[in-house]
Amino acid sequence: MSEKSAVRVRFCPSPTGSPHVGLARTALFNWAFARHHGGTFVFRIEDTDAARDSQESYETLLEVMDWLGFSWDEGPEIGGPHAPYRQSERFDVYADVARRLLEAGRAYRCYCSQEELDERNERARKEARTPGYDGHCRELRAEQVAAYEAEGRRPVVRLRMPDRAIAFDDLVRGEITFQPEHVPDYVLVRGNGHPLYTLVNPVDDALMEITHVLRGEDLLSSTPRQIALYEALGEIGIGDGTPPRFGHLPYVMGQGNKKLSKRDPESNLLGYRDRGFLPEGLLNYLALLGWAIAEDRDIFSMDEMVAAFDIARVNPNPARFDLKKAEAINATHLRALSVDELAERMVPYLQRAGILGEDVTEEQRRLLGAAAPLVQERMGTLGEAVEMVGFLLVDDRAFTRDPADTAKLLATDDGRAVVQAAHDALAALSTWDTASIEEALRTALIDGLGLKPRNAFGPVRVAVTGRRVSPPLFESLELLGRESSLARLEDAGRA
Repeated sequence: MSEKSAVRVRFCPSPTGSPHVGLARTALFNWAFARHHGGTFVFRIEDTDAARDSQESYETLLEVMDWLGFSWDEGPEIGGPHAPYRQSERFDVYADVARRLLEAGRAYRCYCSQEELDERNERARKEARTPGYDGHCRELRAEQVAAYEAEGRRPVVRLRMPDRAIAFDDLVRGEITFQPEHVPDYVLVRGNGHPLYTLVNPVDDALMEITHVLRGEDLLSSTPRQIALYEALGEIGIGDGTPPRFGHLPYVMGQGNKKLSKRDPESNLLGYRDRGFLPEGLLNYLALLGWAIAEDRDIFSMDEMVAAFDIARVNPNPARFDLKKAEAINATHLRALSVDELAERMVPYLQRAGILGEDVTEEQRRLLGAAAPLVQERMGTLGEAVEMVGFLLVDDRAFTRDPADTAKLLATDDGRAVVQAAHDALAALSTWDTASIEEALRTALIDGLGLKPRNAFGPVRVAVTGRRVSPPLFESLELLGRESSLARLEDAGRA
């Protein structure tokens, strides 16, 4: 079997809170790696923390994955040969593995209380020794176990770590070595029998035949522990004892060179969807947080990324999230859409704002299609369609204007004089098209009133579109139609 057909990666988020951009970047690199190698992208849910996990967050994860276009080959909703893919449904598997590790002597029960652990760690620090579990319960005698049991202590299960250095070749960072004093025996199962991340992820990786683990740099310190566990699992017949290849992706940094956290506003994935980022635009930017398709190129499609993706070219240094650059890249992708596709993608945002109903009429679609090329170069996100083209689609009785723009340009004697002159000039037109509208307004406002174009057309723009920023004025008036245009100008004259 070739390496390309053998590649199996997994993306295993926890359903807690709102998905963040760092999560999406990890999913993207795994997905691109799998697709580049013709491999399998496994989507697995890490929901073993009942206190923090929620069904709502789980459903949001599925929704976001679908919005971003990450089709998975195995996982929730579609199943696969290693189902189930929610860890909360696999507790029997983990309990069986823990039992077998104990029977094989690769794990042991530890009865130390938290107070005892803290005390010994404090002593180690005072004696300039490396703190960490000291193996106190590794070789307990039967009478010691009986005494602890009589006290009612509930033991945790710890993995017996090898007394040697653990080294591995990180796909992003190169050769990394951990000395044994820095990787003490660690807990696999809590005293209440609940399995921890340190057990469940390597077990699932082994059972699901994962070949490559691409994950955040914050999990680097857990890698030697997991390598030791893979070896132990091989000894009890789970996998062959060979760990997957690891690649630890760089931190995504926010403002002030601090790691971007879930609490940072710019980290919220749902916020980008709600603002109207294109999935392909956001993913293009996220790909640049640690990787580049070429030194002199920032814009590319996901197909191009898949074709070019090389994990060895991921930069291990932290990447800074730049919202302005993300917006600029998204705007470039938006401008590359066809007019018809842009019009169609604007619909959900106009519906959410109450401008369009559930059933969009043919006339509304015609207006959207005609307006799309007028606003495409002016928009950065789909959400801006509400302000850019909403004025064309609302009933005159529901039409509103921006209060600040109204106060500045309309609620003055000069503003009212401009819109009155514009109304009179347009009312006299026998032909309602862009050229006729432009000629009539220029004659009445620039030649007739002696105004500069900015002063002439600003009040008219606010009067009919509601804002100082809008699609081109003359084309907007043509699309809006004679009746609505004149009605709004008449109304603005009374502002």
